[in-house]
Amino acid sequence: MQTKSRINSAVIFLILLLLPATVGAFESLVFPPLSETSLQAHFRALPRLRDMLETRGMVLGNRIFIRIFKQTKELELWMQQDGGHYELFRTYSVCHHSGRLGPKQESGDKQSPEGFYTIAPGQMNPWSNFHLSFNLGYPNEYDQSHDRTGAALMIHGRCSSAGCFAMTDYYMDEIYTLANAALANGQTAFHVHIFPFKMTQANMELHKHSRWAGFWNNLKEGYDLFEKYRLVPSVSVENKRYIFTHQYDRANTHISS
Repeated sequence: MQTKSRINSAVIFLILLLLPATVGAFESLVFPPLSETSLQAHFRALPRLRDMLETRGMVLGNRIFIRIFKQTKELELWMQQDGGHYELFRTYSVCHHSGRLGPKQESGDKQSPEGFYTIAPGQMNPWSNFHLSFNLGYPNEYDQSHDRTGAALMIHGRCSSAGCFAMTDYYMDEIYTLANAALANGQTAFHVHIFPFKMTQANMELHKHSRWAGFWNNLKEGYDLFEKYRLVPSVSVENKRYIFTHQYDRANTHISS
């Protein structure tokens, strides 16, 4: 197991120098944890990330949002632009996830979760046995309301999984670096939305007889809001259902998340 090496404030400052000039009041930021592995990943990924970001008019440190589609094994990483809307940065192939379509229900079922999850700095794990990882926060409030059990569900490196999403070390270098930079640059948490498939009307029709059709119709409400506005919807739980609101007020002004 890798020794947990804490990084001092001088190294944190060095990392911040690599972020955009908009990084301001350092003392107000909550820094994600750093390790030798995450620093090495940062410097490995930075040259190729810079080229991709420049091509797309994006900046390291912009807010991020992630969507995962289990059926097609895709992880989409989106970045927020100046106008507040999110644009797709890159679609990554998920190397491996276990189980079938449908949510995780209990510890040991080897299912990967489906639903709406939030990752704060404390959920970042630069000392992971699977290269780098972040904890999805399963079970969330919705999962708990349905008595679902399990723990330590991650997005991580390598290419093996028992309920997690394994991305390979190469891709995880990029994903982790972009997430770390967003958190260090002031994003208090980023969202990960996990769907069984792209929730088009055609796909919903194909799966309308599934035992999970009602659950998936609820997920589709959140999916559709992001598709319409390119803003991450606010998510809450009431009466064992996800409840969504879009992020425009009556004056059509963006409310950041």
